Amino acid sequence: MRSRRSCVTEAQRSLGADVARAPDARPIAVFDSGVGGLTVLSELRRRLPAESTIYLGDNARTPYGPRSREEVRRFTAECVGWLLDQDVKLLLLACNTATAQALDLVREMAAVPVLGVVRPGAVAVAAATRTRHVGVIATVGTVASEAYPRAIGEADPRARVAQQACPDLVPLVEAGTLEGPIAEQAVGGYLGDLFATDAQIDTLLLGCTHYPLLRPLIERVAGPAVSVVDSAFTAALATEDLLDALGARSAGGEPSNRIVTTGDVVAFTTVASRIFGADLPRVEATSVQAVLP
Repeated sequence: MRSRRSCVTEAQRSLGADVARAPDARPIAVFDSGVGGLTVLSELRRRLPAESTIYLGDNARTPYGPRSREEVRRFTAECVGWLLDQDVKLLLLACNTATAQALDLVREMAAVPVLGVVRPGAVAVAAATRTRHVGVIATVGTVASEAYPRAIGEADPRARVAQQACPDLVPLVEAGTLEGPIAEQAVGGYLGDLFATDAQIDTLLLGCTHYPLLRPLIERVAGPAVSVVDSAFTAALATEDLLDALGARSAGGEPSNRIVTTGDVVAFTTVASRIFGADLPRVEATSVQAVLP
């Protein structure tokens, strides 16, 4: 079994470039297809309060899950191009669909270290399971990519992985519907289908960073015998470890935290305020330029 440090080692090897070991005050960039990556950003800000951050949510084109691989790669490249223009020191793809389908493209584009959310979550769930029966709930695109079964199998070849696509959950989160009959019916239906596939599942991975916003409901439906692993939390840990491995933490000073969306600022702010409360900075609006044909 590999430790969470192994995630960082693999990420460093995949960069193919030398990074100077010096304090670096530039911001950490976080990208997601919408509001889901705010769960990662919140954990990053809790663990790394001295670090500046810049978050971009592509709410104008969310959700990414049902889209084709070509669309996901094009949209991700456009948003990543915008973030790289902000002079960042590290880029975290906080979107599981983008990680599963476009991580290789982003690493070709970027001259800075790039992390995705799939491998940290896979390593954590492989370490957490007792029965080696693991469930993954994710978007249609992430499930179709088979990214999690591959990554979990690399962490523990004996693990058995059952996946469930949950196409209705991201729209519910984007709309701020986190409780109530509609959310309960959706979560109950998806988890019922998943556990019907494998009744021995003892550990459930939230394979989309939107899903931690539904975590209280998911845990209630899954029951106390099932441990829930949050890919947002594990991605924040991997980011912290990578900064330490590279010696690239900020030397101090007042951090800057920006949150930017390609979509409706008011709708984005409504959901984001549930996560950050009074600590939510003013949400900015932007548009992105095409970088691929």
